[in-house]
Amino acid sequence: MGQNFAINADTNFEILIYNCSQLINPKNKYLISIVGPTAIGKTTLSIKLAQHFKTEIISADSRQFFKEMLIGTAAPSPIELKGAKHHFIHHKSIHDHYSVGSFEKDALECLDALFKSHNVVIMVGGSGLYVDAVVNGLDDFPDIDYSIREKLNAELKIQGLVHLQKQLKTLDLTSYQSMAIDNPHRVIRALEICIGTGKPYSSFLNKEKVKRPFKTISIGLTAERSTIYNRINQRVDIMMEQGLLDEVKSLLPFKNLNALNTVGYKELFSYLNGEWELDFAVSEIKKNTRRFAKRQLTWFKKNKDTLWFNYLTPTETIIDRLEKSTEDESK
Repeated sequence: MGQNFAINADTNFEILIYNCSQLINPKNKYLISIVGPTAIGKTTLSIKLAQHFKTEIISADSRQFFKEMLIGTAAPSPIELKGAKHHFIHHKSIHDHYSVGSFEKDALECLDALFKSHNVVIMVGGSGLYVDAVVNGLDDFPDIDYSIREKLNAELKIQGLVHLQKQLKTLDLTSYQSMAIDNPHRVIRALEICIGTGKPYSSFLNKEKVKRPFKTISIGLTAERSTIYNRINQRVDIMMEQGLLDEVKSLLPFKNLNALNTVGYKELFSYLNGEWELDFAVSEIKKNTRRFAKRQLTWFKKNKDTLWFNYLTPTETIIDRLEKSTEDESK
């Protein structure tokens, strides 16, 4: 039996009812944020909730922003996109610079417009930093001498990402254990703060939550570790059947772009460059995706207000509890 990441949803229903007691009250605006590890079913749940509340969906998945990356990011299918209106799916090119700060600004502007005609909006995604940017705002960091970043970029090119990961593990174990350490941009950003200030990057992540003109309800989907890992392995196999290798081949000339330095693409670049056998590259995609899922859970479980549900919990059960809360409010 694998480690059980699931939390019995029944224990959370009373809390959920309390938090959502004024969900359809026109004086209140609610953002329902759906989080959890990759391949757990967040997209399906988000569409069902969007259809029920007759609302729209904001994607907070930083890999799905890019229109050239269709298969490897597990972006919603054309049929799923027709199921509910989505925002921030394939709206940028891999050649565009699009930061989390840019996303925060754009997402808040989008929410402001959506809340003019909707009391509820759905946000879904596995990129914890992007979710937190919308809900809590970004943390403030001191200015750092740019030469530090240049030096780290040079080390990345010459000595590789593992070298930088070891530095981060030494200087800031908390960040090493919680961030997407396969993302060189994130690792370098954390390291330049550590080196430039002499303090751990994670020590700057404790700012008070900003006040938003809406309330956020965070719903998490999870399962036993073995189930999560099996779903990830199956998803990778399906991606390969759908043509992930051909997609990566078409992007090979741009392999050095930051957007493509991500799981599912970098491993196949290694195969196309003659460094690995295809079977090994696919196994590495699965392994690195499983590691990513573990880090996602670590990140999302930091939010003690998230209401965790087993991924098999019927959507109707969640909706029924939400509706019951509004009925109790009207009595």
